[in-house]
Amino acid sequence: MRWRSDGDRHLERELDFHGRLAAAGSASVEEHHSGCVSFSKKKERARYVDADYVGFEIEDEFVVGYGLDFKEQYRNLPYVGVLRKELIAQER
Repeated sequence: MRWRSDGDRHLERELDFHGRLAAAGSASVEEHHSGCVSFSKKKERARYVDADYVGFEIEDEFVVGYGLDFKEQYRNLPYVGVLRKELIAQER
C-alpha cells in the first residue's frame, strides 16, 4: 500500500470540487476557484494538474516544515527541508 500525504488527499478534493462544478453546468470553473500550489514536484502524475500559480518547482522528494509534516512531526520547523529517506524507510 502506498502511503498518501495530506497533499495528495487535498489535491483529490480539489479535483473532485472542479469536477462537480463542471458537472453542475458551471460556465467556467475559473470563475469559482483558481489552482494554486506552494510546491510542484517534477514527477509523472496520475492526473494532469495545471495550477495557475506555482511557488516552487522541486524534485520528487518528501518535504517537511513550515506546516508540512511527516507522521505529525516536523510541521513546526521555520523552514522547508527534505526529509531523509532513512526516516521514511523506518516507518514502513
